Amino acid sequence: MVTEVRGFTDPQKEEYFRKRFTDEEQASRIISHIKNSRSLHIMCHIPVFCWITATVLEEVLKTREGGELPKTLTEMYIHFLVVQCKVKKVKYDGGAETDPHWSPESRKMIESLGKLAFDQLQKGNLIFYESDLTECGIDIRAASVYSGVFTQIFREERGLYQDKVFCFVHLSVQEFLAALHVHLTYFSSGVNLLSEEQTTSPVSKVSKDEPEPKRLYQSAVDEALQSPNGHLDLFLRFLLGLSLETNQTLLRGLLTQTGSRSQTNQETVHYIKVKINDDVSPEKSINLFHCLNELNDVSLVEEIQQSLRSGRLSTEELSPSQWSALVFILLSSEEDLEVFDLKKYSASEEALLRLLPVVKASNKVLLSVCNLSERSCDALSSVLSSQSSSLRELDLSNNHLQDSGVKLLSAGMKSPHCELETLRLSGCLIKEEGCASLASALSSNPSHPRELDLSYNHPGDSGVKLLSAGLEDPHWRLQTLRYEEAAATDHQSGRGGRAGNLFSVPLSAWLMRP
Repeated sequence: MVTEVRGFTDPQKEEYFRKRFTDEEQASRIISHIKNSRSLHIMCHIPVFCWITATVLEEVLKTREGGELPKTLTEMYIHFLVVQCKVKKVKYDGGAETDPHWSPESRKMIESLGKLAFDQLQKGNLIFYESDLTECGIDIRAASVYSGVFTQIFREERGLYQDKVFCFVHLSVQEFLAALHVHLTYFSSGVNLLSEEQTTSPVSKVSKDEPEPKRLYQSAVDEALQSPNGHLDLFLRFLLGLSLETNQTLLRGLLTQTGSRSQTNQETVHYIKVKINDDVSPEKSINLFHCLNELNDVSLVEEIQQSLRSGRLSTEELSPSQWSALVFILLSSEEDLEVFDLKKYSASEEALLRLLPVVKASNKVLLSVCNLSERSCDALSSVLSSQSSSLRELDLSNNHLQDSGVKLLSAGMKSPHCELETLRLSGCLIKEEGCASLASALSSNPSHPRELDLSYNHPGDSGVKLLSAGLEDPHWRLQTLRYEEAAATDHQSGRGGRAGNLFSVPLSAWLMRP
């Protein structure tokens, strides 16, 4: 059984921070800051991240009057770690606010948790056993683990057979600590945990023939791109964020020596841009843009934004990286993606396939007269069957989809995750076979759609019969069905209070339809 856990909506995010911060001015400043830092705003759909953000910003506002607030994920998680170590030092160890945060004990704890996080992330494990902790040098019976950092980021629960099991409070915390472990290991011993090429000397002492820091970051990018399920996406963002000197300064005391130089960061930025231009999947390219954001590079995004503002954006001349930048901009926009009209960018199949993540995030999608074919239907089918799809209204009118395309589209509609309310297929060259596919989809998922427009097609008697039967089926929720046949008729559902409006014109009109 799969349980879907829905995150915070935008209004719920704001409500959370207004309840957490009773000072209205402070709450407004925090909400404004999060909205302006789009990567933070996107992550705030996760309730645990809202808690982490509130914990950090409360401390930062208290200690840095008028100071700059964290803008990236890496900054936020570094501050969170520092805050928890500071709390442990003051609350449990009897230290003063001004004392160094990092004691030998807390450093050892973070190193052990980091090793556990990385080892288990590599295995794809989110739940661990006491033996896993022991392997990483964590004694669960020691009193020190029940205070401060450990209890704030780690949980002990009872498993199915009442065995003790452990997990981090959220996967993102595990990914951050895993990245920190890889960083610490490389810059203290020269060992790249992501590559088979290893050295045994600290990076500061390695010779010119030994691996440079850029190898670490490039191997991390390659590893994340090869991951079939994206389980290293956040890990990569954190690892790259840790390469910045400003972030390393925040961890002074934990990091015994700093790592990469600005030249290394520039080389990493270039490497990521090359990968984006290699035409990776939309999901992978979006994460690579988040990585560039962690490295404080927004050049590709600014280039497209400038073209959008000036009205000079020509999609015919866009490179793969520029297409990816456009997707990233649209998905990161402060405006909700209520309606997406493909013709604003390019009425073409290539544009649709490039902008598919935007389609997935939109409520209403307008694709009429966009020269789409069977290939587009295959892509849209994957959107319809996705659990995270927001698509509720889809207009595909006047495209040459034919029965073969509708068959692919119907496969996505059969999914229990499909919540499409309105589907418009007017003038799509659909015949009896296509209608049979739609009827099959409606039988498999009778709750959706509620409105189906098949006007200016040629469903034939059998196609009309199959779909009209749905209006009489008590399990179907189809309320409006539009189609055309040779003889003018007006059909009613026959069910009290619910009518199916079926209009028809002569076949010659269908053939003349552009």
